[in-house]
Amino acid sequence: MGVAPAGRRGDDAELPDWNQQIVDEFRANGGTVQTMGSGRGLVLVHHLGARSGQERINPVANIPEEDGSRLVAASKASAPDNPDWYHDLLAHPDVTIETPDGVEQVHVTDLKGAERDAAWERSMQMSDGFAADGKKTDRVIPVLRLTLIS
Repeated sequence: MGVAPAGRRGDDAELPDWNQQIVDEFRANGGTVQTMGSGRGLVLVHHLGARSGQERINPVANIPEEDGSRLVAASKASAPDNPDWYHDLLAHPDVTIETPDGVEQVHVTDLKGAERDAAWERSMQMSDGFAADGKKTDRVIPVLRLTLIS
């Protein structure tokens, strides 16, 4: 969200409360989140748990693209593993997102190779938090494309 990546605060026990605070601020302010300087750089991703099937909402930093798609990086603040929402989105790739401009139905694609690398570079340029995360982990941080479903 330095927009620093979602999940930047505390351990997993604290994460739901942190996420809920961001979700509440996003909704109360028409998509603007002042916490951690996020501004209008977040979307709320509604998805199902990969194993549980439970509905979840995660605020994530995104980069809008000219074609209407969005890029999101699964950095998890340089943790050695990917965030749970990443696995959820791979298991159930058709999701709803709340944007500052409304609700969209999107399809998630896990970017690979040069396409992923270029998207990760854009993420690091957008956020000092992402740039720092990339230096703190040996993990290749996944980048996902959220493409509008017509």
